[in-house]
Amino acid sequence: MSIHLERQFDRLKKLILSQGARVEEALVEAIMAVQNYDEALARRVIENDKQIDLMEIEVEEECLHTLALHQPVAFDLRYVVAVLKINNDLERIADLASNICQQAIYLSQSGGLAEIPFDMRTMSVKVSDMMKLALDALVNVDPETAQSVRDMDDEVDAIHQDMYGSITAAIRENPHLIEQLIHYMNISRQLERIGDHACNIAEDVLYMARGDISRHQGPVRSPKT
Repeated sequence: MSIHLERQFDRLKKLILSQGARVEEALVEAIMAVQNYDEALARRVIENDKQIDLMEIEVEEECLHTLALHQPVAFDLRYVVAVLKINNDLERIADLASNICQQAIYLSQSGGLAEIPFDMRTMSVKVSDMMKLALDALVNVDPETAQSVRDMDDEVDAIHQDMYGSITAAIRENPHLIEQLIHYMNISRQLERIGDHACNIAEDVLYMARGDISRHQGPVRSPKT
């Protein structure tokens, strides 16, 4: 790798990791806003999303600049392609965190529920862990950590599926709480989609590390020797 390409990769890595840190913070704060009915925090997350959108554009431009100017090959090419895709997933996670904050604002103004009829706390913890591990896998180009993110997605999906039955039963028993219950249903949907995007990031790390496209496939194949 030439010194110029190495410097460009250092810049690209710093940008995508900075974006990842911002998005992870947005997710954590969105979950806190819901749990604490914190309208001010929710509005701050929504406002900060503008900076994440701007950084998405900056990262994309750097990736295109790298491809056009340096024409990387092999691992270097996979890295740039993966960063392009990860950049998009991070921006979508930030949008979903903002959507969660919209639900948090409503709940803070209308009052939440004494008891949430599904395991939102466990789901929130698992999705946050998936996000953290996906970024750790990106930092270290670690396929084992990336695979663990994929494995966790089934647990999040199971909680999300159970949520529908629980919310439906709660609506029948407490029809006067239907609006609050629908907002919690939406929060579960956003969390499940964030888990899917974290999985996408993990799969892009697997592609970066091994050259295998694991999306829509079963267990990841062993690397070719």
